[in-house]
Amino acid sequence: MLDIASASLREFDESDAVPAAPIVPDAEAAVLDAYSDAVITVADRVGPAVVRVETRQPGRKGGGVGSGVIIAPDGLVLTNSHVGEGARELRLTDAEGRVMEARLLGEDRDTDLALLRVDSARNLPAARLGDSKKLRRGQLVVAIGNPLGFESTVTAGVISALGRSLRAQTGRMIEDVIQTDAALNPGNSGGPLVSSHGDVVGINTAVIMGAQGICFAVASNTAQFVLGELIRHGRVRRGFIGVAGQTSAIPRRHALAADIANASGAMITAIDSGAPADAAGLMTLDMIVRVDGVTVTGVDDLIRVLNADRIDRDVEFDVLRRGRLRTFLVRPAERRVK
Repeated sequence: MLDIASASLREFDESDAVPAAPIVPDAEAAVLDAYSDAVITVADRVGPAVVRVETRQPGRKGGGVGSGVIIAPDGLVLTNSHVGEGARELRLTDAEGRVMEARLLGEDRDTDLALLRVDSARNLPAARLGDSKKLRRGQLVVAIGNPLGFESTVTAGVISALGRSLRAQTGRMIEDVIQTDAALNPGNSGGPLVSSHGDVVGINTAVIMGAQGICFAVASNTAQFVLGELIRHGRVRRGFIGVAGQTSAIPRRHALAADIANASGAMITAIDSGAPADAAGLMTLDMIVRVDGVTVTGVDDLIRVLNADRIDRDVEFDVLRRGRLRTFLVRPAERRVK
């Protein structure tokens, strides 16, 4: 019997060897350096604007601890509503250890957002709110905060999903929520989720206990809307139609057939029985593309367009249903905060 192994060994010549693929450590190092540089740049740029938020509750020992981000040099700070809820005293500590007293300007429990004002300090380092609509799955993001009391902690990850819905403490659904795998822990709440460009694209709000890499942030476009309402009115007065939804792409053939320019819309995923949307005949999987002639390309657009001006009056909703454009009259009610 031919010994194939020994024959192969006898006939093998070094000149016949196929050269191994070259290892290019410099290229690998360059990729790692680029990733590190992106995270470091974000931490250096936005880190000074991130503060520790401590609350003191009347009649209780200790208090809550969370994070916040300064969004204006004159001392406007965004955080979570559940971080400062019911607190009369708020104390902020910045990255340099400076302690500042703050007060609650307003909160919106339906989106778990709150706006604080620093009492005395001015010309503070501030972060910029970005456009969360431009986010893509897989995009690098950085979370900065004070998890478990460890100040100025930086973690990095990617956008895992967009357009999620998350139930707030009021029982309402927070729409257009960002899912990320950037590590978050108690104490990160209220801190910023930041893009590689240094823009705040979300406010970290929740972690699913027992899960790994499933964390959520309120989108910056929602935060921008809430911020404006709190500054003008001290509260958010919004229309309620009784739906949960998510931002979803519209097939191009459907857009062409309906003669609309939308590449995406707000798809209804659930409807409350007896709510205005239900009474008007809207259904799950309907894609809302316009409200009163205003183009709706996602859930954040729908949230903004359902403002105080559209409460208790008939509003035209243009929706795609099975690829056909249909119009419904919906009368939004005022959303009541529990």
